[in-house]
Amino acid sequence: MTIKKNKCQEFIKKISQKKIDPPSLVDSFSCKKLIEDIFLSYNAGRLREACRIFTDKMLAQDCVVGVALSGALTPAGLGMSCIVPMIEAGHIDWIVSTGANIYHDTHFALGMELHQSRPGLDDHQLKAHQVIRIYDIVFDYENLLGTDLFYRQLSRGEAFQKTMGTAEFHNLAGKYLSAHEEKTNTIGKSFLAAAYRAGVPVFTSSPGDSSIGMNLAALQLEGNGLAINPLLDVNQSAAIVYEAKTTGKSGVLIFGGGSPKNFILQTEPQIQEVLGLEEKGHDYFIQFTDARPDTGGLSGATPQEAMTWGKVDESQLPDTVTAYVDSTIAMPLLALYALQSCKPRKLRRLMDRLPELTDKITKIYLSNKIKNQDN
Repeated sequence: MTIKKNKCQEFIKKISQKKIDPPSLVDSFSCKKLIEDIFLSYNAGRLREACRIFTDKMLAQDCVVGVALSGALTPAGLGMSCIVPMIEAGHIDWIVSTGANIYHDTHFALGMELHQSRPGLDDHQLKAHQVIRIYDIVFDYENLLGTDLFYRQLSRGEAFQKTMGTAEFHNLAGKYLSAHEEKTNTIGKSFLAAAYRAGVPVFTSSPGDSSIGMNLAALQLEGNGLAINPLLDVNQSAAIVYEAKTTGKSGVLIFGGGSPKNFILQTEPQIQEVLGLEEKGHDYFIQFTDARPDTGGLSGATPQEAMTWGKVDESQLPDTVTAYVDSTIAMPLLALYALQSCKPRKLRRLMDRLPELTDKITKIYLSNKIKNQDN
């Protein structure tokens, strides 16, 4: 029995990260100490692993960090509380977001109010009083009309009378929102404005699927010259990742799932499968989601499954983690852990380099195409 017990203990030592023996909570605990010492197992343990991978590896100087945002995050205030500080600290280099998150982010930049309430309200009464509800968040219907008006007036401007990708459109919009923040002394309310100031490209994977896209569609009926070309986004995002992998590493931080998750991950199949360039996949993968993998949906797909598509580097699977945690819980904890653990990184200003990076991958692709006589 003693021999068997010794073998058992030796094996446990090999697979153990630490003995479960946490200290009692005290009011002086920092966020980092709370996560390190108390978040030991289950999805708390996965969140701790995510925090470690993010700070120890993804925030290294040679890693380009892409963030995917889905779900109604900005209406809950997470844009100003978490995303803006992470952008300003150089913890986010590029973003793929739903159009809805950008649209609701704009409310705050324009000085509009959203209010914390509770679920279970009488929606008939809300409708009668022209109150919009997002679960337990409520706001005036006029917010929608005012934000619609902002985007229509903005997009009638001379700078918008051309074909562009969503990154360029959002950069131009962020320029105006940033100027408005400065004028009203409200800097830090909008992540789109912060992204403009930091040179962080913000893509929308489905530009027609939001109130912004709806308003741009209406402008086309007027004969407006603005046209959004999402194919530009495909090549520009692939160019960002290709540059990251040829000069260092690439990491993706995914909040939720859906189209932003697919778009940020499809950069690698675009590089490998479609453009025919040699690559192995993203180096780091972190996802916070409530989606199950067994339904076959992309939102719940694991990094192991993504590896079969070339989206994640097979050799880097130990540096991937999925935590089944609500993003509204995970984002503030991860952001604060990172801000308390890491010094700010130098801003990469990838938005400023998009033409250069896209031209680079274009030339490499066309050169290879000619060599391989691929028509």
